[in-house]
Parts: sequence; structure tokens; C-alpha cells
Amino acid sequence: MTQTFQALVVDQTQDGEVQAEVRSLEAGSLPAGEVLIRVAYSSINYKDGLAARKDGNIVKAYPFVPGIDCSGTVVSSEDGRFSAGQAVLVTGYGLGVSQFGGFSEYARVPADWVVPLPDGLTLKEAMIYGTAGFTAALSLYRLEQNGVAPDQGKVLVTGATGGVGGAAIALLNKQGYHVVASSGKADAHDYLKALGAAEVISREEVYDGAESIRPLGKQLWQAAVDPVGGKPLASLLSQIAYNGSVAVSGLTAGTKLPTTVLPFILRGVSLLGIDSVFCPYDTRVAIWKRLGSDWKPERLERLVEREIGLADLPTALEDILAARSQGRTIVRLAD
Repeated sequence: MTQTFQALVVDQTQDGEVQAEVRSLEAGSLPAGEVLIRVAYSSINYKDGLAARKDGNIVKAYPFVPGIDCSGTVVSSEDGRFSAGQAVLVTGYGLGVSQFGGFSEYARVPADWVVPLPDGLTLKEAMIYGTAGFTAALSLYRLEQNGVAPDQGKVLVTGATGGVGGAAIALLNKQGYHVVASSGKADAHDYLKALGAAEVISREEVYDGAESIRPLGKQLWQAAVDPVGGKPLASLLSQIAYNGSVAVSGLTAGTKLPTTVLPFILRGVSLLGIDSVFCPYDTRVAIWKRLGSDWKPERLERLVEREIGLADLPTALEDILAARSQGRTIVRLAD
């Protein structure tokens, strides 16, 4: 590798503020790890936006390179499972959280974090999915493990214009589900239907903002993929049909869940927690293989809102926190 390389660095100023800027780093600044990767692509997730904020509670020490995703080629490896020139990807674990992340031309990581790029995917397509797409796929995997099937009824996707939501719509549609997308963006209907939503409803139809939430309502959905959490999730649980399931992976509406036990003990509803960070390695590899084969949407590129370079990252990170993004933003690190 070169002696210096470019990366987005989040650092703390003398007055205690946090700023993100593109800097040149020395090769020796990379953390320890068995595999050195020349990064081709990364992508932006909500957690990346938090990493660039003073109160984001992601970064523990400065300076730091965020980016919880990356794909690229192996430069060198001390682990026999990987060899120079091999195409690989990394999502989750400590990447972009405790270890310098993917917003960099080079990344060095532990070998146990590295997944071989599966057949059927390019390095760019892997980052069109990224953590958001992998989380959506893990949600589908867990729902189907719990008995959800295309012929059992409608599946609701909340936060539908976000990364997890959009990918979930495309994946569910590919598998033959009747997908209903919920969004607070009135101008997003055409986009969501292009991804595969059969119906689009407003977020108020799931949760109307009432302080008190009925523990049981009409049984509208056999299942749901929810990256929102908070009171909307509590309202959603009251609408799940008997023996249905909700896969929850996010907290954009908050961490508190003001619900009762009634959906669980009277309707047998299952609340499935989705953790893409420490997903077991064998399951991780198996899901990535499916994302390159039978689960791959015919037009995966529809998930992409824009492709940017390092210099555009500070603004893009602000956009995702302010919910100004619609779809995936991928970051090109190499030609």
C-alpha cells in the first residue's frame, strides 16, 4: 500500500466540538488486524451519522475513522482463509465503532470479520446492501424461521424510505410477499412502489401520535419489519395478527416501548430482535450468499439514491440524521 492514504476523520476540536473532514493518514495509523483491505466502496448508515456527532455515543476516542461497512480487495493477509487480490466485504462487529472503519482508502481488520464476496455480487452491489440490506435480510431470515410465509397475509415495512426499509421491501417482494410500506414522506409513493410495495400508507395509519396506545387493535398484518421502534412499534404490535411476528432492528423513534403483554399472551405475537453486528459468522456468510442468489432483487440499483466520494461525506452524514435521505448512499473509494 502507499505510505499515505485518504480517509474521513472525525476529531474533537480544542473547544470540545466534533468535526468530520477528509485527511491524509499515515499507513502506520491503521489499527491491528490480520487482513489489510484496499477499500473500493462503503455506504452510509444511521450509525455512521451518529459517529460524526458529539452526542452520538458511538465514538469513544478521537481521532477516528467511521464507516460500518466496506468492500474491496485484500492487499495482504496473515490468515490462510484470505489471499491477496481476493474480493471481500466487512459489515458489523467493531468496524467504524471500535476500529477504524470503511470511510477510508484502506482498512485493516481482524480476519474473523471478513466475508468473501459471494458469487452474484460485485463490490459495489455488496455496498448497495451494506449493513442496512444485511439487516433487512436477517429480518426476513428470522421471520421465515418463525413461520412467516407469502400466503399468510400482508407484511408491513415501517420507515420504508430508509436503508433497512427499502431493502426489506425489495427482498420481500422478490420472495412473493404482499408488502405494505409505511412512510412519512408523501412524495415517496412512486419510489416505494418501484421497490416492490403493493400498497403505501402514511406513518399515521400505524401510529397516530396518541399518548395512550391501545394494547390490542384490528389484526392487519401477519408480520412486520420495523427499523423504527418506540411508540410506533408499540402501536404496530397491537395490529399484528394471531401468531404473527415483528422483526425490530432500529430505534429512530426512541428506545422505550410502552406496550403490554397482551399481544404476546393473547395473540401469540413474537417480537424478534435483529442484531446485525454480532450475527454468528456462519449465518452471516449464508445470508450474504442468498443476497447474491435467490434473494437478489432484479434491479438492486433502485435502492441507490446517490453515489458520492469522500469529500461529500460530511454533508451526507448530516442528511441521514435529518431524514433527508431516500434510499441508499454509497461511497466510492476507488475507481
